[in-house]
Amino acid sequence: MTFPPLAPSRRSFLAGTLALASSPAMAVTRETDRLIAGTYASGKGPGLVPMIATSDGWAAGTPIGAIRNTSFGVASQDGRVRYLLDEQKEGALGIYDREMKALGTFPTLGADPCHAALSPDGDALAVANYSSGSITLWRLDRRTGLPIGEAQTILHSGSGPNQPRQGEPHAHWVGFAQGGRLLHAVDLGADAVFAHRVDLASRRVTASMVAYRATPGSGPRHLAWHPRLPVAYLLAELANTVTVLSANPDGGFMAGETLSTLPAGFDDASSGAHIAVNRAGTRLYLSNRGHDSIAVFAIARDGDLTLLQHVHCGGHWPRLFLLREDRREILVANERSGNVAVLRILSDGRLGDPARGVAIPGVVFLSE
Repeated sequence: MTFPPLAPSRRSFLAGTLALASSPAMAVTRETDRLIAGTYASGKGPGLVPMIATSDGWAAGTPIGAIRNTSFGVASQDGRVRYLLDEQKEGALGIYDREMKALGTFPTLGADPCHAALSPDGDALAVANYSSGSITLWRLDRRTGLPIGEAQTILHSGSGPNQPRQGEPHAHWVGFAQGGRLLHAVDLGADAVFAHRVDLASRRVTASMVAYRATPGSGPRHLAWHPRLPVAYLLAELANTVTVLSANPDGGFMAGETLSTLPAGFDDASSGAHIAVNRAGTRLYLSNRGHDSIAVFAIARDGDLTLLQHVHCGGHWPRLFLLREDRREILVANERSGNVAVLRILSDGRLGDPARGVAIPGVVFLSE
């Protein structure tokens, strides 16, 4: 595979601020456990909701109403700076400090941003704009965490046979590889995983290629890497499948086995949403919206998968889940039932029965 040169567009960014609010005092456990939950306004979400662990489970704090439609976000390794997406037609990136004080807002130069990734050294930030079928790349000031210079936008191309969902590109996931020299982007509309070559000096994409051409109509959504092997797992939203991909040195992928994410015999409507691998590289978890389950797969030494379990997600429409191995639990953001369910991680990596957890309308994102 080769990387033909690109001539991507570049635009300036605008700075701004967002209003702030604070969460009320609560009776908490001895070691305070705090999270944030992002919500969709269309689902009657109240904004960004602080979650605080109490002796009885979880409690929702006072929402920060100005931080709306947070579908995804990432934080710097030291937790000093947080980057949150505002998923709407004129997409925006909000940057905040530890106390959620706004440091600035910047347009993502695309519509409906839905995923973001920081480079390993924290010097670059990438965002996937779903409706625009584009990704946006910023160079960051390591001291402040804020963008430097102009953002760069790279447009994807391609479509799929499912015209209502794949009439045009729809970037849905981004992630850095090879020490930040490569930026992969999963595109649901184009049925493809793209690989964008990044120049480390300028933090600009210089060339692109199709790293993997997915099965037509499968609608790839998210990618998760094995922590040690040159293997990644591609979740297809429309086909409800997970494919084992072997990584090539040039940034491309070679497909291995493809497995269904749903139980045998289930034929109702469902769509894959989120995927994660545990730190040991022995278990893979993914969520099924419609079947309303979390699927658990065993990962073999060579990276292959074996289905272990389907367990109910504790609500309806599990968009994203947060894998918290240190606390032996998975928290599930159930968008349509408006709750964050809690599932225990058992000693063999399987999951226990869910507890419904705290009610948060329109919840779609969770982060520590």
